[in-house]
Amino acid sequence: MSVYVIAGVNITNPTGYQDYGNAALTSLAKFGVKALAVSDAPVALEGASPYGRYVLLEFPDQATAQAWYDSPEYQAAVPLRQANAETGFLVAVPGLG
Repeated sequence: MSVYVIAGVNITNPTGYQDYGNAALTSLAKFGVKALAVSDAPVALEGASPYGRYVLLEFPDQATAQAWYDSPEYQAAVPLRQANAETGFLVAVPGLG
């Protein structure tokens, strides 16, 4: 069953965040991930959006999502994200299929 990883992010240092973005993309390459959406202009349908960027990734299953998150490549990228952005959430949710 597909699993979706959703992140809400406020970028505090765009230049430094580019380094994270490059490292994160490299880390995703070997896991069969589909980037379904990346938005820097989210539209709040109710209330105010607390994040300036949202990312939606599709993984084949929970085990693959966890393997990506725990991978040495992504773990090396995490400090870059934490130093250059505030991530309000990074969650994995199962799909319906």
